[in-house]
Amino acid sequence: MNREEWATQIAALEQESAPARKEPITVSRIVTTALKLVEAEGFDALTMRRVAAALQTGPASLYAHVRNKADLDDLLIGTLSRNIVVPAPDAGRWREQVLDVCGQLRDQFLHYPGIARAALSAPPANLDTLRITEGLLGIFLAGGVSPQPAAWAIDAVLLYVSGYTFESSLRGGQPDRSEMVARLRMLPVSRFPHVVEHVDTLNSGEGHERFEFALRLLLDGLTTAG
Repeated sequence: MNREEWATQIAALEQESAPARKEPITVSRIVTTALKLVEAEGFDALTMRRVAAALQTGPASLYAHVRNKADLDDLLIGTLSRNIVVPAPDAGRWREQVLDVCGQLRDQFLHYPGIARAALSAPPANLDTLRITEGLLGIFLAGGVSPQPAAWAIDAVLLYVSGYTFESSLRGGQPDRSEMVARLRMLPVSRFPHVVEHVDTLNSGEGHERFEFALRLLLDGLTTAG
């Protein structure tokens, strides 16, 4: 081994022993870390302090990039909204297109338990979130829905998505329908004749059938709205 090779080995040894440089704090890292926390523990566990601890820094370091918790919540919803594919409006398929966009958003929210609360807490101020509003408005208008009912329908469907997914997070997923059926069957027929007779129907539906049913009811009435 010559002296040059020897010097190269020594330099490599010094690099190995040098302390690793900390990755800089960025908005992207803050959002990614926050989403991982929500995915693992739910939205209630999300605080600026918890995110800072996961990034091995102090909360003050986060405030240089994110103003407050409300700002972080808006960034999270914007990030999830960025994953939604909004199709070009198709007059012949506008109902299915709305259902598809809502279904995508539903799945995003369900993956991060309770995060729909962030969507419910404040009006959208993120361009990625507003992209969905723009896309839905275009779909409704292409389907022949007048601007006023279209605008209110957007609010209604997005509110329903948030409410549906937030309720799911409170229940911890799908409810135990067998227990519900058993309790309802115990009711006195004299007081609850219809409930007892239709107990199975009241608790029917697989997957997200009820979700789509409610949205279709809303969409089917739009073309006759003022």
